[in-house]
Amino acid sequence: MTRTHDHGGGVRSLQVPIPDNPLGHTLVYVVDTDRGPVLIDTGWDDPASWDTLAEGLTACGTSVGEVHGVVVTHHHPDHHGLSGAVREASGAWIAMHEADTAIVRRARSAEPERWFAYMAAKLTAAGAPEEHVAPLRCARRRALPGLSPALPDREIVPGELLDLPGRRLRAIWTPGHTPGHVCLHLEEEHPEQLPGHGRLFSGDHVLPEITPHIGLYEDPDDTTVTDPLGDYLDSLERVARLAPAEILPAHQHPFTGAEARVRELLTHHETRLTGLLTLLREPLTAWQLAERMEWNRPWEQIPYGSRTIAVSEAESHLRRLVKLGRAETVTGSEPVTYRAV
Repeated sequence: MTRTHDHGGGVRSLQVPIPDNPLGHTLVYVVDTDRGPVLIDTGWDDPASWDTLAEGLTACGTSVGEVHGVVVTHHHPDHHGLSGAVREASGAWIAMHEADTAIVRRARSAEPERWFAYMAAKLTAAGAPEEHVAPLRCARRRALPGLSPALPDREIVPGELLDLPGRRLRAIWTPGHTPGHVCLHLEEEHPEQLPGHGRLFSGDHVLPEITPHIGLYEDPDDTTVTDPLGDYLDSLERVARLAPAEILPAHQHPFTGAEARVRELLTHHETRLTGLLTLLREPLTAWQLAERMEWNRPWEQIPYGSRTIAVSEAESHLRRLVKLGRAETVTGSEPVTYRAV
């Protein structure tokens, strides 16, 4: 049975399952407008997820065919996956921040062979062992999942109100989890009169009990050195200043106390960066650092794909430390090693 919840004030949520994922589901929000329901995220592109979404909308007294628009917090497949199917069924528009739209466009045009070669080179440079890199060299004929995500037809402009008739929903750019991640501030009185300023649809930016992955999303043709963790920490401060009465996240459950949760996340990352400096008393590659970092399970139990993600997160932390002048690369090292300053 589809789980739906009425949050009051013309906002409901649906639990759309994510196949074979410990997160379990994505919370898709249904926002009533004068032109019909608008979805915030859509869930994973999977037949069972689609059925759940459709059944949930029916339980909310509407249908997929009546959806007016889709606002995507970020491009990940558990958020953007079903957007194209919703648009095909209803004619709805799809809105996304331009930075994530660029990633979608790149995914749609990328040759799988080029992507595998790029990833193999990145992992080799990070110090990954040959047994981890080798499968990428032999993966030329495999199809990449999510290779053709729906291309959005509207741009979310940070700071501006979205075109939702009868509602005040303002886009807040919160890069870090992805370059174009946005939170959405519903600038309306809380239906239960909770203290604070409206409600915030936070996507994956602020979750009640877990911290989002901070990795790298780079164009193989762009040599810009990004600082996604720095972007994320700055974005957290932005959310704290909003002081919303309630946060409606894309996973787990709604919660209050936004400012306190932001402080917890800032403290978590500062503690982690400090811990990494202890590890970097000896020169380490990004791979070696990832092996030694604390995860939700021992490194030996982390599956292949998750190790690649872990190395990306380790590198984002290394970039932050280098930018802060707390770590440096070791001249002449190959693969590149880092050490504390």
